Order: sequence, then C-alpha cells, then structure tokens
Amino acid sequence: MLPDFLAAAAAQAPFGLEIIERTASTPRVQQVVQLSLAPAFLLSGIGAIMNVIMSRMIWIAKRIETIEDKMEEHRTPRQTRELGWLMRRRKLMQGAIMFSSAAAVIISLVIGLLFVAAYITAQIGTLIALLWVLTMALLVTGLAFFLRETRLAARGARAEED
Repeated sequence: MLPDFLAAAAAQAPFGLEIIERTASTPRVQQVVQLSLAPAFLLSGIGAIMNVIMSRMIWIAKRIETIEDKMEEHRTPRQTRELGWLMRRRKLMQGAIMFSSAAAVIISLVIGLLFVAAYITAQIGTLIALLWVLTMALLVTGLAFFLRETRLAARGARAEED
C-alpha cells in the first residue's frame, strides 16, 4: 500500500520522484548516519557538560535566594560579601550556559545539514565546516566561563575581600 502511494505521488511530481530516488539508497543513508555520529557524540558531550553547569547554577541560585530572603538589616557582613561573590559566580555561569546552549544548537544544525547535503546537488560542505568551527568556538567560550566560575568558587568569598 505504501509503495503504491509513493509511486503515485512520484508520478504526479517529478521532484517527489527525485527525492525518493536519492533517499532510497540504503548505503547512502548509512554513510550519512556514520558521518553524523561525531557531531551527535559531541552533542551528547555538550549535554553532559550543561548538566554539570546547571547543577552548579541551581546551587548558586538557591544560596542567593537564602541570603536575599533575610532582611537586609539581619544580614551579617559575611553574608553580604558572599552575596556579591555569588552574584559574580551566577553571571559567569549564565555565560557558560548561553555559549554551551548556542554550541548545542549549532551542532544540531550541522547534523541536520549533513543529512540534507547528501540529498541535494548544492555543495554546502564549506557551510558545514564553518558551523563546526563555530560550534567549537562557542563550546570553548562556554568552557572558559565555566573555568572562571570554578576558579572563583575555589578561591571562596573570603578571598574576595583581600
């Protein structure tokens, strides 16, 4: 039933037939899937990194809420100092999340374009390569923000006053 439907659609639209012919090759589909594995693993790695970043961000946000819930006159000088330190850490984590999320979006686009490139006549290899490089740049930038935050966390709030 499905082959008859596809054949009927292909007979009515030459473009449909061309798409069916291009995608009918199992080895070609296998090759595209193999090519997309590296970006897919990178996407998985970005997801794992973002999980760690979000765990830290949630802890920071909860700590900020705890301190801010205390009335300003009841805060100790240590808590006021810690609040500033936590705000700096939160800003760095927001940068890490933003750049890592952008890297995930771009690498997802790369995976999609790898599939499209196998079935179109236009050569988009340069675009895919540029997007791969952009993904790496965004990921490295996100990791740099994460590194700065972990360094700030390791120094602690007391080191901020020195």
